[in-house]
Amino acid sequence: MSREVLSIWTVYQYPKDYPAQFVARRFESTNPPTATTDFFLADDLNGIREQLPGGLHCLSREAGDDPVIVESWL
Repeated sequence: MSREVLSIWTVYQYPKDYPAQFVARRFESTNPPTATTDFFLADDLNGIREQLPGGLHCLSREAGDDPVIVESWL
């Protein structure tokens, strides 16, 4: 039986590869999670949020997350 893979969008503020922008990167919820080549860039957080697919739920960052992680969307 085939299972649909859940996408997780992680939002970063000023990561090393884009030090002046916000970035949203899509991961797939495999074991372990798999990074995809899908991403969005924006100058601010609202710009990223506007590009994310509709109907997602926001998860706040966890205390142990990398400091550049802002939030994740499922």
